[in-house]
Amino acid sequence: MGIDIGIPPKSRAQIAAGLSRVLADSYTLYLKTHNYHWNVTGPQFNTLHTMFEQQYTELATAVDEIAERIRALGHPAPGSYRAFAKLTKIEEEEKVPRAAEMIRQLVIGQETVVRTAREIFPLADEAHDEPTADLLTQRMQLHEKNAWMLRSMLEK
Repeated sequence: MGIDIGIPPKSRAQIAAGLSRVLADSYTLYLKTHNYHWNVTGPQFNTLHTMFEQQYTELATAVDEIAERIRALGHPAPGSYRAFAKLTKIEEEEKVPRAAEMIRQLVIGQETVVRTAREIFPLADEAHDEPTADLLTQRMQLHEKNAWMLRSMLEK
């Protein structure tokens, strides 16, 4: 059965491709944040351990919402490390950096998700895809706030 939700197939495909990039960035940021949660040390341990847990928990919910929106548009959601690695702009972390570098890397990751979401927002807006536009707006707002909070921890 075909999909008739008022968005042309070509627009749905473009939006789904963009959302797949948001999903890949979000999942990679989730993994990086979880890694840092496990491995953070130093005088800010408790604060950072708790903050990172809140952020990766929220990201776990977000990746599900993003993937389900891709499916609602009639396209498969990427779901492997290999697929995410091809689509993301966020670098994986293979080392255990010091706490300040963890924070700096997470600021970069949060801002990357915002930029990716902002890149595809015009596609959703032009197609009158309000559910995707709303999802992207919520993601941008949350990641901008997270970046600000993390950035504030780096100020001396």
